[in-house]
Formats: sequence, structure tokens, C-alpha cells
Amino acid sequence: MADQAKRPTIARIWRGRVRRERADEYAAYLYEVGIKPLMEKALGVQNLREDRADESEFITISYWENVAAMSRFAGSDPTRIHNLPRDPEFLIELPKTVQILDILVSHGNTGGS
Repeated sequence: MADQAKRPTIARIWRGRVRRERADEYAAYLYEVGIKPLMEKALGVQNLREDRADESEFITISYWENVAAMSRFAGSDPTRIHNLPRDPEFLIELPKTVQILDILVSHGNTGGS
């Protein structure tokens, strides 16, 4: 389990879109196969969802001590996408990259559990 005393300096953001009628099924799959393993490695994880008329967008933000720690999980190129086995079945299009951002300021309770 991640050391909670460490402070994140990096956020890694992944986005994916699914057809609205499959959003609940994908949410459950994403949690079990993608989020749970990530929770064991990252300092923190947030999984967000926006439902629209025809599609739902999922955003996963993971927080890391530094790029080296993130690379131990994501590989030598932390921007490289690691698609889950069933992502081609669910996602409207497979993401080509993730965003990696430096955390400049973080304050307060971000919610979630």
C-alpha cells in the first residue's frame, strides 16, 4: 500500500468515453480491473464520471510522489496508455495518451472515499 505520509507532486490524468447505455457496466469493470490495482500503487486516486445524452466520460486522476514513482507503475514512458483488456469493447475510441501535470497547490478535502 502507498505511503500516505508522502506528498504527491504529480497528477496523471486518463480520460475515456463510453456509450451511455454501457456506462454502468464499464464503471464496475473499470473499478475492479483498473482502479483497485492503481489504489495499491498511487498515493491517491480519483475516478470521475460525467453522463451526457449519448455518452459518459470517465476521468481517472492518480497522484504520485514524483515521475520516478509513477514510472515504476506506468513504465519508462508514463504518458503511455495501458489499456485494460476489455477497453476496446467499451470505449468509443482508445485514448492515445494521458496528461501528466505538476501539482502547484492542493488544499482541502477532495471528497470521495
